[in-house]
Amino acid sequence: MSIRSTRERNLWAQFDALQLGSGWDEADIGKPQILVEDVFGDSHPGSTHLDQVSEHICRGIYETGGAPGRFHATDICDGCAQGHDGMNMILASREALADMVELHAGFVPWDGMVLISSCDKSIPAHLKAMARVNIPAIFVPGGSMRPGPNQTTSLVAGSISLRQRENDGITESEIRDYKLTGCPSCGACTFLGTASTMQCMAEALGLALPGSALVPATMRDIQAYARRAGRQIMKLAELNLRPSDILTPAAFRNAIIVHSAIGGSTNATLHLPSIARELDLELSPDLFDEINRIIPHIGNINPSGEHLTESFWFAGGIPAVQIALRDYLDLDVMTVTGRTLGENLEIIEKDGFFERNEGYLHNYHLTREQVILPVSEARETGSIAILKGNLAPEGAVIKYSACVESMRSLKGTARVYDSEEDAHDAVVAGEINPGEILVIRYEGPRGSGMPEMLMTTEAIVCDRRLNGMVSLVTDGRFSGATRGAAIGHVSPEAAAGGPLAYIRTGDIIAYDIEARTLDIVGLDGTEMSPDAIAAALDERRRTWPARPQKPRKGILKRYTESALSAMQGAGY
Repeated sequence: MSIRSTRERNLWAQFDALQLGSGWDEADIGKPQILVEDVFGDSHPGSTHLDQVSEHICRGIYETGGAPGRFHATDICDGCAQGHDGMNMILASREALADMVELHAGFVPWDGMVLISSCDKSIPAHLKAMARVNIPAIFVPGGSMRPGPNQTTSLVAGSISLRQRENDGITESEIRDYKLTGCPSCGACTFLGTASTMQCMAEALGLALPGSALVPATMRDIQAYARRAGRQIMKLAELNLRPSDILTPAAFRNAIIVHSAIGGSTNATLHLPSIARELDLELSPDLFDEINRIIPHIGNINPSGEHLTESFWFAGGIPAVQIALRDYLDLDVMTVTGRTLGENLEIIEKDGFFERNEGYLHNYHLTREQVILPVSEARETGSIAILKGNLAPEGAVIKYSACVESMRSLKGTARVYDSEEDAHDAVVAGEINPGEILVIRYEGPRGSGMPEMLMTTEAIVCDRRLNGMVSLVTDGRFSGATRGAAIGHVSPEAAAGGPLAYIRTGDIIAYDIEARTLDIVGLDGTEMSPDAIAAALDERRRTWPARPQKPRKGILKRYTESALSAMQGAGY
């Protein structure tokens, strides 16, 4: 195999000296060199174990004649950022991490790279960087956390936090017990939030080894996948098989089909288009809607279903979903195995992958069909919808699979807030009434960096008076764990002059998921014709004072001044 760095080494002898001074062996200099980059650090359970995963990748590279170079750029956690301004930094971190990998991959000529992460923004950052750098590359998912007591997830925090604020008879012992058991191991949170969704998307795109998404992070299997990835990257380097050979329009369509079938996070509607843009491909929001109208929703996975991500992997994970949906998928797409998707599925079936792991399900008294429904038993089609109307001319997104039937269409009075903090305080204070539609604006990419609204959605669903009775509409985004009638990504956002900026408390909003509509249907408590509403909104635009922007600096300033619309992926 030719070594990409040969010319540069001959230009400047210090190149070799610096690597030798870093602990490389002299024999390593003439080997193919592979960048191995993870997000290891003490930030959260999804990152804390990844140095061990990287070590096994490096062993696989050494085994097959390569020399690995290890780099780290720690990611940050949505869960730790709930309820304060740190949440504004989270989506911007996707761009920063992608830039860091680009820098690490670009300052010397690597022959290939392996990227390792587990969670919400680091996975799409790594996939964006893979597409941008476009050298042979494999993604290794960091796997799933163990379940909490009684098959609970870390989101027991929602009810705990609400009861703390309401002084609802909660004891210090109960709070402490949750803290000691809410996150019982390393790995991504064990519901199908954005972290777990994006692990699945990496595999569905063909960038991760078959079966590797959501492997339990504490099992030997994650080390085996890491070792295989180390060996496989050497084959990809020899073939010069690059992400651009894998990330085709057909591959993205396949990924959206899988996303629809498992009930994935709405954040994928941000991340997949942003990854595609790195290769000058456009993923229209309408494509998500088109696919969700026809694909059976077969993933019975929390929060849209009952079971946790560990059980999903035991049931066969993404390969089992792909086999169930093979008639909808393009099986000829290329993957990081150097084989097509169809070939991968044949191999994994013959290997006994499904039978070998199903016994783990039996430990929980479950069968595969309880976790991944047969297509014939799917209860609904798709899981998300793109809504449009005079409140969201470019679009908005809702995960209807996590919304009760009775809240899938509604006409209600708007209660409008200019920040999530104010809206959350109103919910906790009992100021929101059943049947109202809570509006949170100026939380889009240009407004504040597009924080997620999990704290507020959990406050609603954990309030017996409001659960199943109050909808939320925002230009911000949601956690993949969000439950209820939560409509986000409203575009154009308020900070960009979208209609959301000119609505006020007392106006009337109507939405209908089946009809895919989201509209202002009345002003100041009076229903009006669409033409009258358009004229009144134009008058409000002319007369309302501009909302002053908080002073910002650094990365948040750069992000909010240049971010694209949520319907375009909210990247730079």
